[in-house]
Amino acid sequence: MDKLTRAIRDLVIANRILANEGVVDAYGHISLRHPEHPDRFLLSRSRSPELVEPEDIMQFSLDGKVVGDDKRPPYLERFIHGGVFESRPEIMAVVHSHAQSVLPYSISSTPLQPVIHVGAILGTHIPIWDIADDFGDTNLLVVNPDQGRSLAKRLGPYSISLMRGHGFTAAGKTLIQALWMAVYLPVNAAVQSEASRLGPFKPLSKREIELGGALDPTSPAMLRSWEYWAKRAGCEALLNDD
Repeated sequence: MDKLTRAIRDLVIANRILANEGVVDAYGHISLRHPEHPDRFLLSRSRSPELVEPEDIMQFSLDGKVVGDDKRPPYLERFIHGGVFESRPEIMAVVHSHAQSVLPYSISSTPLQPVIHVGAILGTHIPIWDIADDFGDTNLLVVNPDQGRSLAKRLGPYSISLMRGHGFTAAGKTLIQALWMAVYLPVNAAVQSEASRLGPFKPLSKREIELGGALDPTSPAMLRSWEYWAKRAGCEALLNDD
């Protein structure tokens, strides 16, 4: 299997995983930098993640333009992905989600913090991007390159940015790392919210986050999650198609 075919196969699996784990529903998306052309990225046509097939994957330049003459409708918010890939050469995968447990922290003065051990991967700081700061009143969707670049600037060197009243964007150095963040961010948010209702709580310390977040994205521990999630999502045939 060549690099591009494998990348497309893995991106399809990743879409199915995010849908099965409840990170995305009919909306939300995940992209992967092209394995041979770093100035491009791979992203499905406008389709619900649970339904994505290999033939749905399109190629885009970093400014969100379709590569080639593919006339199928793309996601409106492909500029989220292009903006992050353009500003962060080390990033290989980007996830955008509207996960319900995360949304309150995008509009609250209470910061979202790592509070459980798998939350350490989220990092020491989770910024919030408010589209109104640069663009005034909008429908909150990221629909052009300037908005994508504004989001990427707010993300800065961090792994995750919340988006006011909208959701979150996660950026990973590998596809599996991006999935880890996207799956465990909503879990961490739900635990923090429940702990807040119980009373004062103790988040992870800066050192605990540094130690817990230092897990090698190519380690057996992370690869184990890929196989587990893929099988839960019914992707055994794709997983074994080498």
